[in-house]
Amino acid sequence: MDELNARAYMDVMFALVREGGIIALDLIDSSRPELKPDSSVITLADLSISKLAAEKLAPFLNAGGHVLIDEEDPRRGEYLDEAFLEQHPFVWSLDPVDATRAYANRMPHYGISIGLIKDRQPWLGVVYFPSLKELFYCDGDSAYFVKEAFMQGEVRTKIQPFDEVLSSRSVFIASDEMLSHFEWRQQDCRVMIFASAVCEFCWPAIGRGCGSLSKVYLWDLAGSWPVFQKAGLNLYSLKTGKRLDRMDTDIFERGQTPWKFKDYYILSSERNHFLLSQRLVKKGGVE
Repeated sequence: MDELNARAYMDVMFALVREGGIIALDLIDSSRPELKPDSSVITLADLSISKLAAEKLAPFLNAGGHVLIDEEDPRRGEYLDEAFLEQHPFVWSLDPVDATRAYANRMPHYGISIGLIKDRQPWLGVVYFPSLKELFYCDGDSAYFVKEAFMQGEVRTKIQPFDEVLSSRSVFIASDEMLSHFEWRQQDCRVMIFASAVCEFCWPAIGRGCGSLSKVYLWDLAGSWPVFQKAGLNLYSLKTGKRLDRMDTDIFERGQTPWKFKDYYILSSERNHFLLSQRLVKKGGVE
């Protein structure tokens, strides 16, 4: 039954990112960017793709046991409740346009991310980069990287476990928050900042970087989570070293920033986790 359901879910996820990609490309020159109260950017594409997702997922959401946690849904904080989640074993999480600031500036490394978490664990995920025509996805069994996605000549490659040996050519991808909170000991690999969670989580899965550092929201992560796991990568708490493999409510902030992780996490192989964490030095006063 899970296999049959997975196919149906994946069909909807592919349709969502494909149609969402068309919307994003159509609007990229006239996206009407605005600042939200938290100073993040929202565009017409975010709102349009959010609406599309609600329509596409309605049959599942109306059937019970499913919930959609969408970055642009003002009710999203209400779902960060243990009792509620016990009644909803299937959690969809959507970022209509990740790296919205890049998108608003017509930069190509934005993406549409949709993930399905089952029984608190990552299961299915799709991330699409419309301007790059690249697609990452996990069907529950395997993960794949697709070039020229949704085109006649698309090329699909199965993602295999990857464990880069750190060297002078290595690249560590970080969020823009890192500049104000951490210093980097450049013994070998260097830091690159894209301000794009989909880059931070997807690219290391195919060897574009040895890992990343981030403190993000659930929707930034959900689509990529099962993908990078199939590449042998995981998220490790910078504070405790504990591997993140479940969506437990106590790992998230509440209040004004519901569903944001309380801690910073390093994405890496098990071997590189310790090596990378030693290169991060907190600046004074940072918790």
